Amino acid sequence: MPFTLIKGTFHAVGYSPDGDSVKFKANSVSNWKKISGRPKLSKTKNHVQLRIEGIDALETHYRPSVKGSKEKHQPLKWAQAARNFMLDSVGIKNVKWGPKEREVTQADDGVSGYILTRAVDNNRFGRPVSFVFAGSTNKADGAPVHLTPALLRNSVNYKLVAAGHAYPTYYQTLFSDLRDELTKAVKSARGAHPKLGLWSADKTGGFNFTGEAVITDKYPILPKLFRRLLEHLQSGGKVSNFKAFLKKKKDGVLILPQAHHTDALDYVVDVKGKRVGLNVLPENLVFDPQG
Repeated sequence: MPFTLIKGTFHAVGYSPDGDSVKFKANSVSNWKKISGRPKLSKTKNHVQLRIEGIDALETHYRPSVKGSKEKHQPLKWAQAARNFMLDSVGIKNVKWGPKEREVTQADDGVSGYILTRAVDNNRFGRPVSFVFAGSTNKADGAPVHLTPALLRNSVNYKLVAAGHAYPTYYQTLFSDLRDELTKAVKSARGAHPKLGLWSADKTGGFNFTGEAVITDKYPILPKLFRRLLEHLQSGGKVSNFKAFLKKKKDGVLILPQAHHTDALDYVVDVKGKRVGLNVLPENLVFDPQG
């Protein structure tokens, strides 16, 4: 199934974008009928939240789906850097924020661009899973497009990982050639001297958990690991039984290059005393679609 090219505008004013999502308005609403699933459009502006494919940026505001849970963030130095880079990359300049940077109050909003998408993530969120591009293209609005690795390199998705502003986070719906191209960018950013962006402080492979501040204020880690650990802690769990929590959570994942599939993240997470970490590089994990 080819991607559908949808032209439109990007929007931030009145919203709280982060590094891997932004609001988008299609020039032609009818183009949404060409993709799988139903996008969740705002009632008055026809804006939709995009999910930027293949990446996961640090959380600027995340509340676990646990009764009584509190909103948290990952280290803002890198979370906000990713957000600012993303907005600048789509062309939204001169951004001004309200109190605590919760909402954009002013910006050069409504800039033109386009996306390549095939489907929404699920019916609950209705976010088109997208490759995001700034500016114009000679291709027709609504046209089917074959996304090549060369074209991918012009996307905001690729630019975010190449600059070290986001982690690779792959799902089975992402074609392998595109995944491989993103992985090359990840390895380049992580192997640079000095390491780029969040890779300069990344502790996904292991950190000593001495309290929530370690993951909210000190060290960047893979956001999926952050979300699962925070959910566990705010449910009253302890690090010592984190793996048991993950086993019940049932986040299916394929481990590369062995192509070994496991139905829970406990297999790829080590917990030894206070030390917690992923035992596989993030780019070697391919998550099940609903993970």
